[in-house]
Order: sequence, then C-alpha cells, then structure tokens
Amino acid sequence: MLYKQFFSKVEDILKEVSQKEEKNILEAAKIIETSIKDKGVLHVFGCGHSQMYAMELFYRAGGLVPVNAILSPPLSLAPSAPLSTFSERQEGLAKVILNNENVASQDVMLIVSTSGRNAVPIEMALEAKERGMKVIVLTSMAFTEEVESRHKDGKKLYQLADVVLDNHGDAGDAIMKVDGLEASFGPTSSIIGFTILQSVVVQAIDNLVKSGEAPPVYVSSNLDKGDQINKQYIEKYRNRITCL
Repeated sequence: MLYKQFFSKVEDILKEVSQKEEKNILEAAKIIETSIKDKGVLHVFGCGHSQMYAMELFYRAGGLVPVNAILSPPLSLAPSAPLSTFSERQEGLAKVILNNENVASQDVMLIVSTSGRNAVPIEMALEAKERGMKVIVLTSMAFTEEVESRHKDGKKLYQLADVVLDNHGDAGDAIMKVDGLEASFGPTSSIIGFTILQSVVVQAIDNLVKSGEAPPVYVSSNLDKGDQINKQYIEKYRNRITCL
C-alpha cells in the first residue's frame, strides 16, 4: 500500500533530520532562550502555506507565550491563493509588513520558505537583520539549490540566516511517484517542518528551565485552569504580539 511507503519515507526523513540537524536545532534553541531571557519575542513569518508554521507556534497549548505570528492577509491562501503567490514575489512588501509589528533588537525572526527564493521572505530577513534581530530560517536546501533567486540582488533566504534548519525535503517538496502519473505527490515540508520547529521550542524551554528561569507556556483553554492562566499571559504580552 502506497500510504505505508509514505509513512516509511517520512520516518526516514525525521531520523535524518534528528541526526544531521542537531547542531542547528541546538543553536536555534539557544538563540530563542537568550531572546526570552532578554524579554524578547519570537516572530514567525511565512507566505502561503508557510503561514501555517506561524500558526503552529502561536497561541498554542504547551507552546511558548512570547511568540508573534506575522499573518499578512495578502500572503494568505485566503481569499485567493494565486494572489498569495503573486504577493510573495513583490519587493518592498516585507518592509511595510514589519513596520506594522512591534519589534525590538532582542527579538528573533523565524522565517519559513521551502524554496527560499521569493522576494518577500528574503527581504523580511534583511529587514529583521537591519533592526538587530537574529534570523532563523527553515528551508529545504535541496530545493533552494535547484532554483534561482527572485530577489533583485540574487540572494537566497538561507544566505541571510544566523541559523539554517534544513527540512531535508526533495526539490519540489513532493516525494512520491507512481506509474501513470508524471507529477510527484505527497509533500513533506509541513510534517517535517512542524516537528523541527516544535523540537526547537522544546529545547529552548528545557534550556530556560535548566538555567533557573521558568518560561511562560500556554495551558490548554479546554482545561479548567487554562483560561485564568492564559489571561494573565495575554495581558502581559498584548502590546508586543499583534494577534493578541
């Protein structure tokens, strides 16, 4: 059954990531740990489907509180997916987006782009660096190495990162093939990417606790105590986190 092959391939990629990305995961976690100790915020940005990564880390039970999801409507799949594709290639848009966020030099910018070639993610990295932030990038190195940059300077996203997290996906993202269909199918970037980012957050939380600092972590609002705990966090961080 082909679905079982897909499971097996995903498991193989996860094992590869666990082994080969250890140094980068630890470095990313350390950057986030340092930022939170300095009262910083982790900003998460992506275009199109990559907005899911911002949603995955933001306002999530068991997740860090000081996370800001940058969810710009022109870059969303709703109401028009083709508009998102068009928008992510427009130079100058990233600066406008970031100007509407409350950022500080002690913050961290996490940018997700599987191809790492489009103008907006690249310029978001440039804008974040200009404001003094550390930049963490989640991308597919196999993918980005096969394509040309769409940025005017010819840069790719990974070249602007302090830490690169490689999702070890194939060029084009999809990994499955079957006789009778030319196109590959079965993308892996989300499955692997979510796991990578959550592993970074888990390690950052562990680092903070071991250093003697209890980080703010959301509690499920469906637990009896959740609303009361989360309300205090929301009041504390509302001025730093746009979606709160």
